[in-house]
Amino acid sequence: MSSEFTGAYLLRRIGQGVGVLVATFTLTFLLLQVMPGDSVTIRFENPELGLSPEEIAQLREAYGADQGVISQFFSTLTAFARGDFGYSFSLGTPVKDLLAHALPDTLRLAGLAFGAALVLAGVIAVLSSTTSFGWLRHWVASLPSLFVAIPVFWLGIMLVQIFSFQLGWIPIINPSPTQGLILPVATLAVPIAAPIAQVFIRSMQEVLQAPFITVVRAKGASQSWVLWRNVMRNALLPTLTMAGVLFGELIGGAVVTETIFGRNGIGRIAQQAVHDQDTMVLQAIVVLTAASFVVLTLIVDVLYPLLDPRLRRARS
Repeated sequence: MSSEFTGAYLLRRIGQGVGVLVATFTLTFLLLQVMPGDSVTIRFENPELGLSPEEIAQLREAYGADQGVISQFFSTLTAFARGDFGYSFSLGTPVKDLLAHALPDTLRLAGLAFGAALVLAGVIAVLSSTTSFGWLRHWVASLPSLFVAIPVFWLGIMLVQIFSFQLGWIPIINPSPTQGLILPVATLAVPIAAPIAQVFIRSMQEVLQAPFITVVRAKGASQSWVLWRNVMRNALLPTLTMAGVLFGELIGGAVVTETIFGRNGIGRIAQQAVHDQDTMVLQAIVVLTAASFVVLTLIVDVLYPLLDPRLRRARS
């Protein structure tokens, strides 16, 4: 692939990603700040707060809610483009500071869970496609369907009940940093691993039945050579797409997981923002999640030609 084509392709994909983010921002703005009404007034008109109409008017002016809808939209969009997500209604602190404080914990949890999900999916796919024991192959192949059916909140509660309360292996109160990650990572990894494993298994079976695999085996290649050099490389392509899409679900799963295990992160902030009707925080989290989808999709698109020479030739 020529460097000119690579640059043009990346610019086009980045432009499409920016379009997705703008569309996400627009939808979120309409749902959170236009459809329900004036979110600032709804938030601060609570009689328990004891604010006078003049004080509410000052707050509306401070948050820009006194402007027209079009002015609010473009001013908020411009601020988001600069990395300014406004201020939290409930805490009065910059939203970007809240996200910067919580994001590392969520990324650590999501990254470890994603890595564990990939390893678990890979093990399931390899065992279900290569083992010579029929009963083991069918049993392993049925695991993804079981994992998909398990709700995240139920899995988290059951892991706490078994490994903390009954076995006592992982303490609930004051665990070490490593101990505090084991159960949340498992809770997030199992549901994510299921669809990845399903796609991986199907892809491996299709590649194993391809004519070129028969040719490679006829040339005397060993089973391990065929598996790692031919089958795995070709089966990874659709699996990469599924993995990139599912990584964004980790943010949604973090809302439940961080609540169950009492962890700080984006999920806890999102839960609190829903409770407090903090629309600026919710809008920032939605746009941040959409940005993660866009970035991961772009990474997958860049990796595809590196794994499949046919795509390099087609794009050239």
